Amino acid sequence: MPKNRKEIISWVLYDWANSAFSLTVMAGFFPVFFKSFWSAGVEPTVSTARLGLGNAAAGLIVALLSPFLGALADAGRAKKKMLVMFVFVGVVSTGFLFFIEQGNWLFAIFSFGFACIGFNCANLFYDSLLTDISSKEDMDMISSVGYSIGYLGCGLLFVLNVIMVSKPSLFGLDGPAIAVKVSFVIASVWWLVFSFPLFLFVKERFYAGAASAASLFSRSLQGLSATFHKIIADKTLVFFLIAYWLYIDGLNTFVLMSVDFGMSIGISSKALMIALLVVQFVAFPSALVFGFLSRRYGAFTMIIAGIAIYLLVTGLGSLLLRTQTDFIILAGITGIAQGGIQALSRSYYGKLIPASESADYFGFYNVVSRFAVIIGPAIVGMVALLTRKAGLSSHLASRVGMSSLAILFISGGLLLLWAELNKKTKAE
Repeated sequence: MPKNRKEIISWVLYDWANSAFSLTVMAGFFPVFFKSFWSAGVEPTVSTARLGLGNAAAGLIVALLSPFLGALADAGRAKKKMLVMFVFVGVVSTGFLFFIEQGNWLFAIFSFGFACIGFNCANLFYDSLLTDISSKEDMDMISSVGYSIGYLGCGLLFVLNVIMVSKPSLFGLDGPAIAVKVSFVIASVWWLVFSFPLFLFVKERFYAGAASAASLFSRSLQGLSATFHKIIADKTLVFFLIAYWLYIDGLNTFVLMSVDFGMSIGISSKALMIALLVVQFVAFPSALVFGFLSRRYGAFTMIIAGIAIYLLVTGLGSLLLRTQTDFIILAGITGIAQGGIQALSRSYYGKLIPASESADYFGFYNVVSRFAVIIGPAIVGMVALLTRKAGLSSHLASRVGMSSLAILFISGGLLLLWAELNKKTKAE
């Protein structure tokens, strides 16, 4: 049975809180606004490359910070403190997008990058608190409920934002541009307000204490080195983290670049917004279904099923889709798998690691996630540019760039199978 219902609800609500940023800003309006407002008049493949490299730079910073932050948090019982700090970094940076003028793409990508750093570093500590509020038996389901609630919350907010941008006069706004900027502010406020239950009610139960500032720093460095060597010595963890790196690279890239991809092949802004909404409202029940089915078939089986869905969409769908309806249908198909893969990967890993060192271990987990964001968007952007220079049309070059993600899902799925076989061998 769950340890503390209030803590679980408070923890789950953070998914509701931060998903406003991941949908409204990261996946929804920022890519569209970056291309049409802050990079107005620029060749589509150039703005794609700018966005991809900007995401990659932010991901690299998070990757470099994460292991040390995780070790520091575990050494000093600071998971919640670190989470609060990075939530404020993300909230303030998101709100700052409101003030950036048209054409100032460099300022926009810097502000967006800091918001992404806040978002992803906060997620490190949020994920690590899963071991504090859940038993191993409940972990898959609680993690899935978190993602599910997140999709519902950000979907509802996004409906409001889309209406605001479509009919700005109803809200007393002068036009779509100012409506998008106001949506960024609303997302930042939503993120902050719904984070407070976690700030107030979730307790850290598992940690390794340190006596002073000097010993805290020393303990964090020692913990970082010790955790790294423990991971390297555990084949199951190594195989899983490499597998996760590959398939989450494909998933994160698809989420980050799908709107830009749609614009590059001529999908209208209206259809793109509909597609994003379809993903959210399909993912809401699907994440719960994945969590429920994992009790019967196991997290491994359900993650593989999700990878297969993404392989189908990226490998074939990006090349074969022809109409806006096709794009929306493919978006719905990805929604079936998106939350399930993320939720069950988090809980699969959580059950492999010691609870008292969860932030430390999730620091390395976060490194893997961030390096995925570095490589994936860069691949899509560079493949699109290179194939365009090789003579393909802009539309076809964009399709080839997105379809190249298939290799990540194939290799990630195979390595996940290897990790599962090794785990079963150890258990025998």
